[in-house]
Amino acid sequence: MKFSSKIQRCELSPVRKFYPYEKAAMDRGLLVRHLNIGQPDIETPKPFFDAIRNFENNVVEYAPASGVEEFTDAVQGYYRRFGCELEKEEILPTFGGSEALEIVMSCIAEEGDEILSPEPFYPNYTTFINITGAKLVPIPTSAEEGYHYASREKIEPLINGHTRGILITNPGNPTGVVLTPEEAQVMADIAREHNLFLISDEVYREIVYTGKPSTMLQFPGAEENVVVVDSVSKRFSACGARVGMLVSRNRELMNEALKLCQGRLCGATLEQVGAAAMYNCLDQSYYDGVLAEYTRRRDAIVTALEKLPGVEFTHPEGAFYFMVTLPVDDTEKLQYFLLEEFSDNNETVMLTPAAGFYSDPELGRNKVRVAYVTAPEDLTRAVELLDLGIRAYNERRG
Repeated sequence: MKFSSKIQRCELSPVRKFYPYEKAAMDRGLLVRHLNIGQPDIETPKPFFDAIRNFENNVVEYAPASGVEEFTDAVQGYYRRFGCELEKEEILPTFGGSEALEIVMSCIAEEGDEILSPEPFYPNYTTFINITGAKLVPIPTSAEEGYHYASREKIEPLINGHTRGILITNPGNPTGVVLTPEEAQVMADIAREHNLFLISDEVYREIVYTGKPSTMLQFPGAEENVVVVDSVSKRFSACGARVGMLVSRNRELMNEALKLCQGRLCGATLEQVGAAAMYNCLDQSYYDGVLAEYTRRRDAIVTALEKLPGVEFTHPEGAFYFMVTLPVDDTEKLQYFLLEEFSDNNETVMLTPAAGFYSDPELGRNKVRVAYVTAPEDLTRAVELLDLGIRAYNERRG
């Protein structure tokens, strides 16, 4: 049977493809410590569950494709905190930030088009771009420059007649980089001057260790260019709720996106109700507390990694990821070794090999993305296991 050439251009997720090996390790009785996936262990706020328990309708009906009213009201109130007044037509609920990305790419890109994105990039970006027939064009960055990319010198030479947009994550996944206000202004200016969409993935907005949370929607003059992808997954540790949103003042784009939202009928009714409750019931102290906890976790893992010989990294400025270079030949081979052959006190560790975060996999061959979403003591133990595993792997390979 024949399959689409577009789907065959896509790869399995480098974050999730090791799951069968993790399950096999657990079936053998191993405890697997996680540094690999952005699934926080912070409790989902109680208002989410209360709102669903108190849902009084006798039928869980289709929600409007444009969203449950109390959810869009809550999102308007949330963005008002950043000085952004939004009309309801400028917000569309989605199944997590992932569907928002898929929808916007379907609206703006087609065969032969190009989307610029800083490299290393979130691997699923290539999936959502490739499926349209377009391709991701990397904006090269380096650890030596702190993975910063927002300069005309880096970006403008890559723009041509095929370029449709620039896709960024701020704060960054996988690098932990955060745009300064000046850099964000540069990105808005480039998009406006070159008539490009600026798709800003802002799902980690509040997790910023330097500076203050912000949104690209705050920059006047680029209203037609900026498209924000947002989600409750990381903000409220509600990844499985699958409530995201596409936000833009470009009404023409939002009208096109609404076609796809109507085509899949609606977002999940109950989860939108629960998400609205979190936005409405949680004040600044909640966000402050979450940031304080991630700061503790970041400090713990940075301190532990700094003790490992041959390990190099740039300190994260935001989100809960960063790129780490390891003293091994191939981090994918290391990961298979850790899950299939290594253990210490019946424990092992999972990472995310970084080859899939680069257009040329060789650029990430000795790198991993590290996620610090568990308690500081767990992170410290995971790094200890990583150290022992690297030593055992290199000894095995001579």
